[in-house]
Amino acid sequence: MELLPSKKVTSGKMRRRSKTKRARKSGFSWSAIKKALSSAMKKHHLHMTCASSLKQLSGISDGGMVTPLQQLQSEEPKKHVSHGGKSLQSLMRVTYTAADFIDWGNHMTPTRSPREHISAKWREIHGQFNWENLLDPLHPWLRREIVKYGEFSQATYDAFDYDSFSDFCGSCRYNRHKLFDELHLTNHGYKVTKYIYAMTNIDVPSWFERANTGETWSKDSNWMGYVAVSSDNESQRIGRRDIVVAWRGTVAPSEWFLDMKASLEQIGEGGVKVESGFHTIYVSKSESTRYNKLSASEQAMEEVKRLLDFFKGRGEEVSLTVTGHSLGGALALLNAYEAASSLPDLDHISVISFGAPRVGNIAFRDKMNEMGVKILRVVVKQDIVPKLPGIICNKILRQIHALTRRLKWVYRHVGSELKLDMSLSPYLKREFDLLGFHNLEIYLHLTDGYVGKRLKFRWNARRDLALVNKSSDMLIEELRIPECWYQVPNKGLVFNSHGRWVKPCRDQEDIPSPFGEAPKLDFTA
Repeated sequence: MELLPSKKVTSGKMRRRSKTKRARKSGFSWSAIKKALSSAMKKHHLHMTCASSLKQLSGISDGGMVTPLQQLQSEEPKKHVSHGGKSLQSLMRVTYTAADFIDWGNHMTPTRSPREHISAKWREIHGQFNWENLLDPLHPWLRREIVKYGEFSQATYDAFDYDSFSDFCGSCRYNRHKLFDELHLTNHGYKVTKYIYAMTNIDVPSWFERANTGETWSKDSNWMGYVAVSSDNESQRIGRRDIVVAWRGTVAPSEWFLDMKASLEQIGEGGVKVESGFHTIYVSKSESTRYNKLSASEQAMEEVKRLLDFFKGRGEEVSLTVTGHSLGGALALLNAYEAASSLPDLDHISVISFGAPRVGNIAFRDKMNEMGVKILRVVVKQDIVPKLPGIICNKILRQIHALTRRLKWVYRHVGSELKLDMSLSPYLKREFDLLGFHNLEIYLHLTDGYVGKRLKFRWNARRDLALVNKSSDMLIEELRIPECWYQVPNKGLVFNSHGRWVKPCRDQEDIPSPFGEAPKLDFTA
């Protein structure tokens, strides 16, 4: 009689295994992907996602996936769920528990790894030899540099005003002098020198509604990124003066799914072509606008050239590092292409992108290699965006590579690739979440814990785990971190001296202005 429950359980397991095998064999259809995306977008618009909205979908068909922890920690000590004589905690090498996210008033584990003096090796770290022998295993100096530029990219999301009720929707919530202070990025040793704007009618998806009552700061433009430069102290540590251009991604990755019929547009000689939508965002301008009389391209290049001339005039070695996530990664490639074509005085140009789509054809790739632009693409195995455009066409053509490798209309990735895997982190849910897979904070979490292709997640990873749930719901429930916790308190309302809840006026210094003068170049900090 005691064997009956065991038989039932075994039978249930066999049925589940059978279903899993069938799912793995068949894979996910495009209709399922679109349905999942539609469901997620209805519940969480903008770039945020809640994985719980897609719980009805089956897990990722990946042999590397494991069952989530059933018992990580409780208020009273309990016996851990065991497997083969070992607790799941020990098997998964979990270092952090819910108790680590309670402020006990004592000294907590530092959230950042120490930064070494890399001046003698900076060219290798930035791809002089195409990151040979630095990616597997991942060199710790390179890991910290990747995370640094990833946080510069994340800043474009964290400071972006998404609130459709705001008079400043689509702008940056802080002026450039306060940006890194407000986002706790001053420790990187860079200063923002200029903001970049792009035309809104191209960048913003149809469901993204701007404030439609009263006057707004701009009906034509969106804040698209910024230019920053390393301080004197940081320049000594990294071995050169580093100019950074950080590009914001799309408000939501749904646009990659809505526009599968991407077309290529010629931008140079020799058949060099790039995706027309990306290029349009990069070069669009209008004399009738306040912020885009110059295109995003012209704004960025004008500032880079100004900084280059200044520091070259002081006899310094100057590099350009362009970074971005999603669409921002595509714009980073276009920016690097233009800089390499027109600014020969730059000592080094590199791109560090995250979850970026394909941008151009094989002629574009060859031209970037010819000009010496070093590109490191960080991708997550489960993220579909790096497979776009051309996810279906390119997969078929890869089978007949000998015949198609020179076709000018076939999309090609550029540079070296660092591939991460969601299944390696013991802190992430094992759920199918298209938006979660594409989330930049997930990328940074996985980068911080990555050691090598065949190695486990780094047990002493320092980056704050709570950041993963900043705009997602991807952390395991046992950690008890709220989903999508990064938001303006009270949705922007404040309790004034008259006892009313009101929308506050922005400080005058935080109101975007297209007429700001070029800042004085002082980087002694």
